[in-house]
Amino acid sequence: MVMYAPEVERKMKAFYDSLSEKDRRRYAAVEAAKLGYGGNEYVARVVGCHPDTIRQGSEDIEKLPEDEAADRVRKKGRPQES
Repeated sequence: MVMYAPEVERKMKAFYDSLSEKDRRRYAAVEAAKLGYGGNEYVARVVGCHPDTIRQGSEDIEKLPEDEAADRVRKKGRPQES
């Protein structure tokens, strides 16, 4: 499996952190897919998420463009209202 240079990993993490929760999942899933076998675990380590988050992102991408949550974006660090 290809591993990125430390500078690329740093930029990936910075970009990942700038995204909404939904977009973070999807970005991580696309990066992992490019790497193939072992990509989920590697990208999860680089961006600091759980591999299950990447699997959910892959499922999200498979549902495009019929995304039920397309207009719903939570703000980072704020709890959902009940």
